[in-house]
Amino acid sequence: MRIVLRRNARTSATLRPVKVLVVEDDTKLSRFLVRVLLEEGFAADTCATGSDVLTRAPSGTYDVIVLDRMLPDIDGLSVCRRLRQNGFTTPILMLTARGELRDRVLGFEAGADDYVVKPFEVEELVARIRSLTRRASGLLKLAVGQLEIDRIGREVKLGGAQLDLTTREYALLVDLVHHAGYVVSRADLLARIWGTSFDPGSNLVEVHISRLRDKLGDAAWMVETVRGAGYRLTSMPPSSQQSQSSQK
Repeated sequence: MRIVLRRNARTSATLRPVKVLVVEDDTKLSRFLVRVLLEEGFAADTCATGSDVLTRAPSGTYDVIVLDRMLPDIDGLSVCRRLRQNGFTTPILMLTARGELRDRVLGFEAGADDYVVKPFEVEELVARIRSLTRRASGLLKLAVGQLEIDRIGREVKLGGAQLDLTTREYALLVDLVHHAGYVVSRADLLARIWGTSFDPGSNLVEVHISRLRDKLGDAAWMVETVRGAGYRLTSMPPSSQQSQSSQK
């Protein structure tokens, strides 16, 4: 097997490979993930218990933590929560077989930055890890324009005023913020927020997007509809977009 270190799997500041800690008690899966990560240009270490990751993660050695939710000693949610409470800001990707909405929300509330459900496509996992390394700042608090999200306290503020969101509205907004500036398809939202496959006859996404816009009030424009593609969160008002386009 030829291992290639690719430039897009390196940190921009030091040009060293992005280092990932894989926390997984399934030895076969753990070895497979390490092999894939090495092939994709990452550096990777493994551990199999919550106690181990609580000891190793704070060292500052790792750029991303891939954390299995079900561990033999301390569950992944508790591990994630303890790390965040201690000021640990490295991106955490929760890996689990539990894909119900409430499970995903609990993961985000514990401080996870992303949530991947088993079985998963390797290409998607690698893409998500790369995405997390690009967003390696402001991890406990997300901000897009005047919109702020405190993931530990599960608080959302717009211009300093707190928004009262339902569980699904909160999960939907967090997903859009994670992909701010990029189009997110209805199919992806259905899969990640509701755990269901794409259904042309379903209007779940549209209904919740509408409710979310209602709660954003005068800032409803932040959630754009991209016809035929999906939705995109933006911090630039339509008038500013038109002004920039006219100047090109």
